[in-house]
Amino acid sequence: MAASGLGLRRALGSSPRPAWRRAHWEARGRLKPEYDAVVIGAGHNGLVAAAYLQRLGVNTAVFERRPVIGGAAVTEEIIPGFKFSRASYLLSLLRPQIYTDLELKKHGLKLHLRNPYSFTPMLEEGMGSKVPRSLLLGTDMAENQKQIAQFSRKDAQAFPKYEAFMNRLALAIDPLLDAAPVDLAAFQRGSLLQRLQALSTLKPVLQAGRVLGAQLPQYYQVLTAPITKVLDQWFESEPLKATLATDAVIGAMTSPHTPGSGYVLLHHVMGGLEGVQGAWGYVQGGMGALSDAISSSATAHGASVFTEKTAAAVLVSNEGRVQGVVLQDGSEVRSKVVLSNASPQATFLKLTPQEWLPKEFVEKISQLDTKSPATKINVAVDRLPDFLAAPNAPGGQPLPHHQCSIHLNCEDTLLLHQAFEDAMEGLPSHRPMIELCIPSSLDPTLAPPGCHVVSLFTQYTPYTLAGGKVWDEQERSTYADRVFDCIEAYAPGFKGSVVGRDILTPPDLERIFGLPGGNIFHCAMTLDQLYFARPTPLHSSYRCPLRGLYLCGSGAHPGGGVMGAAGRNAAHVVFRDLKSM
Repeated sequence: MAASGLGLRRALGSSPRPAWRRAHWEARGRLKPEYDAVVIGAGHNGLVAAAYLQRLGVNTAVFERRPVIGGAAVTEEIIPGFKFSRASYLLSLLRPQIYTDLELKKHGLKLHLRNPYSFTPMLEEGMGSKVPRSLLLGTDMAENQKQIAQFSRKDAQAFPKYEAFMNRLALAIDPLLDAAPVDLAAFQRGSLLQRLQALSTLKPVLQAGRVLGAQLPQYYQVLTAPITKVLDQWFESEPLKATLATDAVIGAMTSPHTPGSGYVLLHHVMGGLEGVQGAWGYVQGGMGALSDAISSSATAHGASVFTEKTAAAVLVSNEGRVQGVVLQDGSEVRSKVVLSNASPQATFLKLTPQEWLPKEFVEKISQLDTKSPATKINVAVDRLPDFLAAPNAPGGQPLPHHQCSIHLNCEDTLLLHQAFEDAMEGLPSHRPMIELCIPSSLDPTLAPPGCHVVSLFTQYTPYTLAGGKVWDEQERSTYADRVFDCIEAYAPGFKGSVVGRDILTPPDLERIFGLPGGNIFHCAMTLDQLYFARPTPLHSSYRCPLRGLYLCGSGAHPGGGVMGAAGRNAAHVVFRDLKSM
């Protein structure tokens, strides 16, 4: 799939695996026949879990099927000379205590914070020689209000109040992210001691209630209503509403008119970087450098991380307790516990012997909603995109808007809804929602001099196409060409700057990264699949019906995004259980 459709226009040459990635193809540690804990999958959550367990004295090994660690948080040189964050591409949600506890800066993590962070250019015809308008948002509230006032003075006045309202909700939910959900199974079936312990899990819920106070009904609406209904109560200008609504639908097969889309927006605004609330940034060297830092932290304390070691099955004793894994080569690795960073579907429907799982549990896992709208296109270009709404500098150096998430086809929430409706009919969107990022605008190490890497997160593209069509090379190229045509309308000359491209449709994301249905969250972030219902009711505490098997990936609470919370929380649950063995 690398450089499909367009090929290389520059004589960049081919090269062996570069030194900056070579460490990933080498086993970190010598394989032993037995460990205290085994982690399936070296995605960021699995690495976080291993790092915490190893620090707590639990001898841990991680097995990754691919030749590179990181799962979806990976850097790959798909096109020679260009280093892509091939799947996930921005950082904000990683829990602050993980930075500190794992000493990630000491282990090489460097960040580039973005300010401004959002740029929405308009397509405005009949303007003559006038430059089309655009909406540029950053950390300067006065400047944000000035930008919004182009479209509505009323909205400019309301924006600080909206931001304060959403920040308070994010503050209330924050404690819920760092602890296992309320253990309903313990309340129902546990001993008296287990029920008393389960009561302690109510503390974050009570804290959230205290923070929200009398405004709880309004906040409840944010979590349950369509995001358009929420935004309509605050604003009147479509460019602002559509820009904000992108965070409510990105990665989700939902429309801005879908009830519950407000939570996905909240999920994307409750992060921060280096003490700056809500900040998003690029990782120096791409997202794989984050995974490298977490892995380095884990191995520095004695954990072992192995690549090209595929876990084929979970080993279970005759007494019904996990006792390790079987690797694809047939070798057995024993352990007291197994943590799976794979999706719930892969963990419980493929890796776990079905006779050890209740039929009802298996049915619920098989019914999880994994629909995904996303096609990721990684593009190598030989110059920066030159937007009509913000022309390039004469020297071609990056301008402030180039570091942003650039929202295209986002002038109106109706456009987003229409794009969604196309997918509901089995068709790729005629005018896809496009989030365009240029990480090399802040990190020049990612591309040759003068060149750039462009990340296109696009939707909506259904996993299954109408009319019996499949996502073959022709369908991929046809869709990518449509996306490029859209970009060309905003930035003439873009298509002529393309050196190569890498197109990842939902089936590709599933095949390469193990994302069910191509879903970046492992399963949908809908209210019926969150908190004590993730992945299923009664099994949301990282444990499962099989003793000794735990879920530590995005399919567990609190869900997807490069957050690390599921890995950290699961590690603490596992450690408590090991102490009681």
